[in-house]
Amino acid sequence: MITKRWSVDNNVDKGESYPQLSQAADLLKNNEVVAFPTETVYGLGGNAENDDAVRKIFGAKGRPSDNPLIIHIAQQRQLNAFVEEIPEKAQALMESFWPGPLTLIFNMKKGVLSDFATAGLSTVAVRMPDHPVALALLEKTRLPIAAPSANRSGRPSPTTADHVWEDLNGRIAGIVNGGPTGVGVESTVLDCTGEVPVILRPGGITKEQLEAVVGEISVDPALTDEEQAPKSPGMKYRHYAPDAPLYLVEGTREDIQRLVDEKKQEGLSVGVLTTAENEGFYQANYVFACGQREFLETVASSLYKALRHFNNTDADIIFSEMFPNEGVGHAIMNRLMKAAGHRVIS
Repeated sequence: MITKRWSVDNNVDKGESYPQLSQAADLLKNNEVVAFPTETVYGLGGNAENDDAVRKIFGAKGRPSDNPLIIHIAQQRQLNAFVEEIPEKAQALMESFWPGPLTLIFNMKKGVLSDFATAGLSTVAVRMPDHPVALALLEKTRLPIAAPSANRSGRPSPTTADHVWEDLNGRIAGIVNGGPTGVGVESTVLDCTGEVPVILRPGGITKEQLEAVVGEISVDPALTDEEQAPKSPGMKYRHYAPDAPLYLVEGTREDIQRLVDEKKQEGLSVGVLTTAENEGFYQANYVFACGQREFLETVASSLYKALRHFNNTDADIIFSEMFPNEGVGHAIMNRLMKAAGHRVIS
């Protein structure tokens, strides 16, 4: 398959005419799959109402078919076609955070969306992305678009069009290049089907921000107990991982350097994932910084790019610093734990 590429200024207005977006939208309406930017990561979109389109998403990614997909929309009124009801708290959250990096789970009307998109569940995960290119494309399709991250399953999520090209060139119909993404980690997923909303995946909107709008928010036990079965899209399998094994280190930078020295003495090529504050400290084969520890938002936005950097090296093993498990740090640590397969050295 030849993968087309289009570049679109991320200042695009939904009402403007962009032939590149019209071509991409036509492919989506013809049940092909197309990657596009959102404010979090690049998504791999397909018509959520069509079984063949959704199968193509799973096939391109190599993603297990029992993983439900998040549905992307451009207008809140689109919910009426496939959502049973909109709870009061969900409405308040949409008014506060949509468009934005918040996915809400609703009870679903049967017979509208492909069962493959929802993995046969009675619920559906939906969000409205806060990216002008994504919104313009979704507006042109007038369809609910299923869109997981646009990477091969298990690899770090893509934050640039080049990342998508590395993983999916020849496997998808097209890539819309709208520049690098902003938030850098996927959306927060919140189950709104019960009385107390439940965070199933931490992301760009924090628990504290959600509670400021609707009060009590609980957290899925699977986020802290790996024996529990996760309920959120993309959280069931090892994910976000670089090619070399990654280990999180609960200790000082001196502890990490001792581990580096030990592995180098064994003849291994060693990488370290750190932040700008400590980048000059480590004596490893490869040292990559993901933002500044003082500003965890910069760590989130650079995390996947840093993890992908290691794939362009001959690193045999990677050690990573850990981060405060609060605010956006909750999302950072969640992704790092998944990438490391829960391997932590204390």
